Amino acid sequence: MKLVRIATRESPLALWQAEFISAQLRALEPGIDVELVKMRTQGDRWLSSPLSEVGGKGLFIKELEQAMLDGRADAAVHSMKDVPAVLPDGFVLGAVGFRDDVRDVLVGTSDGLDGLRQGAVVGSSSLRRQSQLLSIRPDLDVRPIRGNVGTRLGKLEAGEFDAIVLAAAGLRRLGIVPDAFTALPVEQSLPAAGQAALGVECLAGASGALALIERLNDRLVSEAVRAERLVSEGLGADCSMPLAAHAEHTASGLRLRARLASPDGSRVLAAEHTAADAQAVSGQVVQRLIDQGARDILAALQ
Repeated sequence: MKLVRIATRESPLALWQAEFISAQLRALEPGIDVELVKMRTQGDRWLSSPLSEVGGKGLFIKELEQAMLDGRADAAVHSMKDVPAVLPDGFVLGAVGFRDDVRDVLVGTSDGLDGLRQGAVVGSSSLRRQSQLLSIRPDLDVRPIRGNVGTRLGKLEAGEFDAIVLAAAGLRRLGIVPDAFTALPVEQSLPAAGQAALGVECLAGASGALALIERLNDRLVSEAVRAERLVSEGLGADCSMPLAAHAEHTASGLRLRARLASPDGSRVLAAEHTAADAQAVSGQVVQRLIDQGARDILAALQ
């Protein structure tokens, strides 16, 4: 295959991810030509609105998928935390890997949550982050913040917020080191399913592109991310819900932790299990969350 066309959003982080995967493909196949098909998606056009109100993070990838269906692109690169648990028919994840730091980062203080004043205004449009922060600090005023990483940091600098929450991986990939920040331990802010991992999506029938892309797959990362995504699928939750899931390989097997909380943080459900594979571990964790009342929390958000 001589040419691979990668559909990508035009945000700095999306472009970094697409360029990174392009470089990985060129390293696999010297002489291959990789072309970026840059797009402004519906999700980008709704950047001023909370994602939970306009269709969730899937808005960012639907038009990239349409570009593949139309024959304008062969693949698309995503942050795995933005990818719905169930892909549309005809699409597959050819590769999942390149996982970076999975933690969330509190930008604006070097002293963590304890460093925030009483009633501090914290920017985050993620119900997952909001619910976990409020479960620890119910006095905080968590308000929606939209835009790309640079836009959000600009709002913090302008004094609109005392602190904001971002993904450590996004900051690292963009080479941004804020003046004051704290990486939140996963015990305080458990990551979203797929957080910090990259995924390359393509059409199931695109044999040439798929065969090449599959060579980028990281088996261990892919298995961990699959376990996390199976929690979302098992609960019927989309990626805008206040659901966290993180899996890691241990000497005893695949350890999966999940957390579901009400948006105000007043009720937090948690489950953990270790098993041999993604299917087994996720099934146990999903059932434990259901037994604690996960369906009630999710139903209240519909």
